[in-house]
Amino acid sequence: MSISTETLHKNLKDIFGFNAFRSDQEEIIINLLDGNDSMVIMPTGGGKSMCYQLPALISEGCAIVVSPLIALMKNQVDVLRGHYHNESIAHVLNSSLSKTQTNQVKEDIASGKTKLLYVAPESLVKKENTEFFRSVKISFYAIDEAHCISEWGHDFRPEYRNLKRIIDDIGQAPIIALTATATPKVRHDIMKNLHMLDSKLFLDSFNRSNLFYEIQPKKDVAKQIIQYINNRKGESGIVYCLSRKKVEEIAEVLQINGINALPYHAGLEAKKRVAHQEAFLMDDCDVIVATIAFGMGIDKPDIRFVVHHDIPKSLEGYYQETGRAGRDGGKGDLITFYDYKDIEKLENFLQGKPVAEQEVGRLLIMETIAFSETSMCRRKYLLHYFGEEFDAVKCEDMCDNCKNPKEKIEGQDFIKLLLKGVEGARGRFKPKEMARIMMGESNSLIKQNMSQLGDVFGTGNDKSLGFWHSIIRQAYVKQLLTKEIESYGLLKVTDSGKEFIKEPYSFMITEDHDYDSVATSSSGNQKGQAADPLLFKILKDLRKKIAKKVGLPPAILFMEPSLIDMANQYPITMEELAQVQGVGTGKAKKYGLEFISTIKEYVEEHEIDRPQDIVVRAVASKSSNKIYIIQSLDKKLCIDDIAKGKGLSPKNLLTEMEEIVEKGTRLNLDHIIIDMMEEEEREEIHDFFKETEEFSFDEARVEFDEDEFSDNEIRLLRIDFISKVAN
Repeated sequence: MSISTETLHKNLKDIFGFNAFRSDQEEIIINLLDGNDSMVIMPTGGGKSMCYQLPALISEGCAIVVSPLIALMKNQVDVLRGHYHNESIAHVLNSSLSKTQTNQVKEDIASGKTKLLYVAPESLVKKENTEFFRSVKISFYAIDEAHCISEWGHDFRPEYRNLKRIIDDIGQAPIIALTATATPKVRHDIMKNLHMLDSKLFLDSFNRSNLFYEIQPKKDVAKQIIQYINNRKGESGIVYCLSRKKVEEIAEVLQINGINALPYHAGLEAKKRVAHQEAFLMDDCDVIVATIAFGMGIDKPDIRFVVHHDIPKSLEGYYQETGRAGRDGGKGDLITFYDYKDIEKLENFLQGKPVAEQEVGRLLIMETIAFSETSMCRRKYLLHYFGEEFDAVKCEDMCDNCKNPKEKIEGQDFIKLLLKGVEGARGRFKPKEMARIMMGESNSLIKQNMSQLGDVFGTGNDKSLGFWHSIIRQAYVKQLLTKEIESYGLLKVTDSGKEFIKEPYSFMITEDHDYDSVATSSSGNQKGQAADPLLFKILKDLRKKIAKKVGLPPAILFMEPSLIDMANQYPITMEELAQVQGVGTGKAKKYGLEFISTIKEYVEEHEIDRPQDIVVRAVASKSSNKIYIIQSLDKKLCIDDIAKGKGLSPKNLLTEMEEIVEKGTRLNLDHIIIDMMEEEEREEIHDFFKETEEFSFDEARVEFDEDEFSDNEIRLLRIDFISKVAN
């Protein structure tokens, strides 16, 4: 179907109200109307839908749009019907329709009323549907979210792999495949699977200049998120979490801290899911806390921020999720809270999957780690991942690394050493092993190939493992190294890298941020650093003074992590003090008055801008473990029986008991302690804790021989001591 430019522009204006096409839209539409296949890569918010909606509306027959999510289909159908005020113009065909509704859809298609039919691959493959589609005119096939086809994509769906076979079964027509997230590898996989290798590729820039990229170390992430959102009052935003449980938890924490938030995940009943989505779209809700199920195809242009509570599984997923911000052209802030422990969780998700799938998953995770930990321009790194080169100067401080750059050092010698090392290793190793080889660290794989390494092993042992990971990443981005994807990420030196070895040139590098050193646990025994060292010292001295007055060890009043948290949060009311790590209401009332008076005076004297807005009001615990443990101890059950009742190991049970007493709740352990050891032994350990500055398990373990008291015995006595003396 040939069409003039004037006619096409008139249709654009008459139907959608736009005066001009964006980017490559016009060329894509003309290519499709001419009967040619098209592969379209456009960033989120770039106008992909227009590329198949407009040609479908002006073509003879009905276009079949394959889409992965019902929410996406519904949203687009509603938009189209809004333009035409005619419900027959676009339909959804899926399992949620009644037989009557399905028959009506098919009747509208057969009569020529319907121009776009949105369908999931599962519905497309049904025999009764394929037989019907053979009987009607199909204008073309649009494969939306086409990255679902590729096993290398972030959202692979096996049913998408059969689309070409289904299309051939229905009947030939042009194919347009569209995605916002496709690396060169995924691109090729999509086109190969759809038999479109000779089709025209339309590749728009992945750069979203209005988005600010930022990675922060995850500390007390709930407080961090609350602070972040409170600084953006009245703005729309999304908080992404990996699990449904975490979505529910964070949504509730936000709600009780005065933030208008709702949860969204596939486990919610359909009506509630739709209601929450609508509330967000209608500005009745400021923040949606969601799994990645939310957002695909959702048209809300004024989303001002996207928060990732957990690191995403892949950079494709990250790009797509963050791309939901700033679609109106206004600034969008993107913040991800990162802790390497989250990576271990992602790797655990891969367990039990086929080996090849595990390898692909690990490779995707590694790219996410590299992006998170890099010190180079995040925009440059991200765009490079999608096969687009970008000058970091053009970032214009729109990422944290460019806004607050680290000092660079000359890295020519390090790069050359690494490249020689990779060459010497003959492409047998992935980045992780290669970094270890440079350090002189071995494992079974390295040992097997030690004879091939020659002088390479240990040549960079004067630097850290993290440093060599950083060097590998920077050499990779500069295309001196490549990862053999088909061989699951084995490193090889490129032709450019070989030239560098022969004729080295200046190569400025930055040492990457060590997130492991700043990530802290919320455990009461975890020691961190006080944001205000002076206040911390004042509070420590105050604790010592009061402890002498009441005749107790200082740590009985407040343990050191509690003082650290006070020096971070500046609590000046009993309510705020009760929220401090390891304090609780009981301790706050018992020992807190002088502390909050001191902190208040300090805040006023030094004109401190307190982070009181981020004091997290705790969600009432829904964990049955705490209640179960307390009730079981009251019933005088033994440790082993209590642990078995909840499927816990005795060690993990003791950990939960420690957390309970450190938050101010008393536990009745007399029946266990009396049966476990003699009164003199109990008193000996209790007396030891009374005399120590910080009554820690580690100190007690050094004091008492293992043949005298086991670890569990010392831990139980410590729990008993805290319960009776401190609570």
